[in-house]
Amino acid sequence: MEITKLSAVELRNSILNKKLSCYEVANAFIENIKKHEKYNAVLEIFDDALQNAKSMDDKIAKGFQGKLAGVPVIIKDNILYKGKICSCGSKFLKDYRAEYNSTVVEKLLNEGAIILGRANMDEFAMGSSTENSAFGITHNPIDFDRVPGGSSGGSACAVALDLCPIALGTETGGSVRQPASYCGIYGLKPSYGRISRYGVVAFASSLDQVGIFSKNLEDNALMLEVLAGQDENDETSAKAKVDNYTNFVDVSKIKIGVPNEILNMTKGLDCEKNFANFMDFLKHLNLEVVPVSIKNIELALATYYILAPAEATSNLARFDGVKYTSRSSTAKNLQEIYKQSRSQGFGKEVKRRIMLGNYVLSSGFYDAYYNKAKAVQGLLIEQCDEAFKKCDVLIMPTALGEAYEIGSKPSDPVETYKEDVFTVTANIVGSPSLSIPFGKGKHNLPLGIQLFGKKFDEKTIYSLAKFIEKNLK
Repeated sequence: MEITKLSAVELRNSILNKKLSCYEVANAFIENIKKHEKYNAVLEIFDDALQNAKSMDDKIAKGFQGKLAGVPVIIKDNILYKGKICSCGSKFLKDYRAEYNSTVVEKLLNEGAIILGRANMDEFAMGSSTENSAFGITHNPIDFDRVPGGSSGGSACAVALDLCPIALGTETGGSVRQPASYCGIYGLKPSYGRISRYGVVAFASSLDQVGIFSKNLEDNALMLEVLAGQDENDETSAKAKVDNYTNFVDVSKIKIGVPNEILNMTKGLDCEKNFANFMDFLKHLNLEVVPVSIKNIELALATYYILAPAEATSNLARFDGVKYTSRSSTAKNLQEIYKQSRSQGFGKEVKRRIMLGNYVLSSGFYDAYYNKAKAVQGLLIEQCDEAFKKCDVLIMPTALGEAYEIGSKPSDPVETYKEDVFTVTANIVGSPSLSIPFGKGKHNLPLGIQLFGKKFDEKTIYSLAKFIEKNLK
């Protein structure tokens, strides 16, 4: 039995049945991380991981049966774990140690997970390729010369390489689903408010969500059961009922909506043929596929790149070289501390988005850009609600195509921003969306399809994904 090939559910069952020990499992995954260092998926293996695994063995011997008992997990480098470095992929925070646990870390620990380490990411979650980390590029697990996607590329790569069965990422505009597509795994962005953001370093607070990577649906659904729920520390967390997501339901009678506008947007793209094949596959399964309309979905990308930088500008103001971050050694007064620390600490993409955010919020441009973007957001919410009156789930491609070569994108950042064209809508309207692996691109690399659900209806998209998974085998 190759331990690192087992799912989280299989690992937990083997540990509770005394076929494996937590220490044995943790050690196997740590050794695998060391073997795959060249991919730069994991920035740090936590030095107490094995000791925590030993302690969990003792706890299980006394009757503990947590949902993740002994299961190794890797967290993105913007999720606080008390006493551990949380750098957000930035040299600005390279020495910052968390002073408390995020809610998601508390929930992992309460259910017996062994947190092995922290994963690489685009700096402050700003990027679609994990090329923007201050600590080096993460490589695609299938083709070393290509990107794994971003900003949660390290987490996606770690799952695909069997460095852990489940990893946590974060999403603001596609940062879980797009790398899931590039790495050939499952990636969930839950409904906004489904999982607490307390202790997660903010990018754009009205859009951010913690997301889940896994190689199978049961693991993904189990993790959502653990993490979901209202949190008094996060006023944006929702009171919505938490389902038993691993109890998949019958979906043979559901209606699947295809936005007409998405069909137009895929024309000429690498994902076009694969998306057509997916629609044919659904019809072959006798599922009802119906046309719907989301009239303003073509404006979603521009809307996102106004709203997200505007919020990022506010959130990143706290990083000033005074309290949390590295301070310029040459600054002589307070103004120089702010200016030089930020100039030296932030990377190019972060600076670009701060400037963009300041621009759209500035006097004279606030109404022209920010207010119009908020109005389009309202229209998109209304139009998605209307579409869901005709169907239960929407489908879209996850990405433009397969993973691209490292360094191949032109210097024009807009070309990189276009990678988010199919993912940002779910963040803007707050809906759950699951990227599932389906098909291959022209270089035989994985492609993904999104199952886009009604707010707080993760159960339906999990169940549809399970039905698809069974019929693909």
